[in-house]
Formats: sequence, C-alpha cells, structure tokens
Amino acid sequence: MWKVRAIRGATTAQSNTIDAMRDAIIELMMEIETRNQLDYDDVISVIFTATPDLDIAFPAAIARERPHWANVPLLDLQQMKVEGSLERCIRVLIYFNTTKPPSEIYHPYLRKAQNLRPDWSLAQFSRY
Repeated sequence: MWKVRAIRGATTAQSNTIDAMRDAIIELMMEIETRNQLDYDDVISVIFTATPDLDIAFPAAIARERPHWANVPLLDLQQMKVEGSLERCIRVLIYFNTTKPPSEIYHPYLRKAQNLRPDWSLAQFSRY
C-alpha cells in the first residue's frame, strides 16, 4: 500500500564556500538516494534549511545539479538562529511516495550533524 513518507537528514559544511556546501550536499543526497533506493518519480518535494552562517549559495540550487533532481520541487529556508546550535548545518526533508514502512527509511545525519539525532544513528547502524 502506497503512503506518503518523509526522509530527514542533515550534514555540515566545513566553511561558507560554494565548494564546501557542494561537497556536503552531494554527500548527503548520495547517501539518501543510495540507502533508500529512491525513485525520483516518487519524490513529491524537498525542503532544505541552512543555518544563517551559510549564505553563499542555496542548497536547492546545488541539489539541482544532481541528475534527476532538476524537475523536483525544491525549497530553501533559513533555520532559526539559536544560541549554541550547530554551525554551518544543512538539513533536508524529502517527501515521497513509497510502499516501505517507516522502519525501512534511512535518515542520514552526517559529519557534525550526527550529534543531532544520535538515537537514529545508532538504530540505523544496527540495521545495516
């Protein structure tokens, strides 16, 4: 039975440069695509957020450089500035149609973003 589900993920860029953001976003998107065996025709939309210290490029524009993402609705938002929060953080929320149950969806938290959801990181390592 088909359901609308979501994939969450996050990563960090080493600096506020296009190259650093591109490296982080490509790594995150490849992880999502590969581990979830994502079918691009099933993707409904994608929301990216970035912390205020990442203002050199739009994450969605970088994601659109990837094959198959040019026709997917992508949106960029700025994360709230919260004292002491993770710096240079890029988050993603992908809505898609799937027959998979929630327990089979992989939510990658890479680089320094691993600390945002340690509960998911441990649970997902045990499945793979």
